[in-house]
Amino acid sequence: MKALRFAAAAFALVILVSVSAFAPVAAADDSVLAYGARIAGDDARTRIVIDMDRAPTFTVHYLDNPVRVVVDLPATAFGFPAGNLKPAGLFKDIRYGTMDADSARIVLTAKKPVKLVTAKVQADENGKGQRLVLDAEMLPAEQFAELVKKQSWTSDDTAKDVGPVEPTQKADPNVFLVAVDAGHGGIDAGATGTDGVTQEKDITLAFAKMFADKLNAQPGIKAFLTRDKDQYLSLSERVTIARQNRASLFISLHADTLKQKDIRGATVYTISDKASDRLAGEVADRENNSDQIAGAETQTQPAAVNDILMDLTRRETQAFSISLAQDVLSSFNGQISMINNPHRHAGFQVLTAPDVPSILLELGFLSNKEDEKLLLDADWRQKVADRLTEAVKQYRISIIANGG
Repeated sequence: MKALRFAAAAFALVILVSVSAFAPVAAADDSVLAYGARIAGDDARTRIVIDMDRAPTFTVHYLDNPVRVVVDLPATAFGFPAGNLKPAGLFKDIRYGTMDADSARIVLTAKKPVKLVTAKVQADENGKGQRLVLDAEMLPAEQFAELVKKQSWTSDDTAKDVGPVEPTQKADPNVFLVAVDAGHGGIDAGATGTDGVTQEKDITLAFAKMFADKLNAQPGIKAFLTRDKDQYLSLSERVTIARQNRASLFISLHADTLKQKDIRGATVYTISDKASDRLAGEVADRENNSDQIAGAETQTQPAAVNDILMDLTRRETQAFSISLAQDVLSSFNGQISMINNPHRHAGFQVLTAPDVPSILLELGFLSNKEDEKLLLDADWRQKVADRLTEAVKQYRISIIANGG
């Protein structure tokens, strides 16, 4: 019987996806009217909002090969222009239409494994009707396979079952988890040294591995890498990986270049809407362009939820980020060369996690010959990794002392 349900569902899906999205239509007397739609996001998180005249019941299912999210609705008239749901972010194709007299379906074909972490109906704040809100987030392939395997395709398998993506790092309340982010990677090589050979992506990965090993040797601290090989990750993917794993800290490692070849030394950056100085702004602009260099599409980010609690969380996180930056500077002081005013701030996209204290550490500048020599020196990297580990330990001690 279950096999028959799957066959019927698959057959209906074939019928639906073989045609384009329907043109705007008028709603029948008993049909829900979907009169508006919009989509925004990137290759890590994407939000779809559909405006309806009243609250629909709905269910969510997943299919593989290709990865699809299937949203089943009651009889629905789709009365918005097809361009309103033009594929974007995580989705490469979006189809919708009537299944029979009593049902309709939306099929979202994804670029990679995904999960709806939010699927809910809520009232329109203007009192015009209801909204179907679907928030999709990238998902590790093995978790998606398990999601497909466990679903039942019955009326009991409803959308209320959606929830956060399970962390790939098993959470332990007694362990302080650090996300170590090796900047750049894959097609995005980052900066190139004065020798014309040394690439930033190699420097950051080698250092990230060394640093993570040192953190994992500390009692009560565990570290993981956002990337452990030469692969491209978008800025949003890096942030999402840290959040999905519920990291206590996020440390992004870089070794940039500057027009001013005489500037050298480490710099610690925290996030801010306004750059602390021109140099910080230039570095942030260059790092934020990583996605464009790699050929990734620039997508509009989903609108932030206007929630006072989230705003307070962001402010608290920013304060913790500054505290971590100060601990790093204290640990480096007199041990590791730093530029003038070594704590700077700017609008780095990789530091935007609202609930994970984050810093970006420029280990040095590949545009400076002396810094380049140090960045390639294994003993120097060991020393920096040791000092950075001490900073994380001090930060953790202060957090515990304050009841965190």
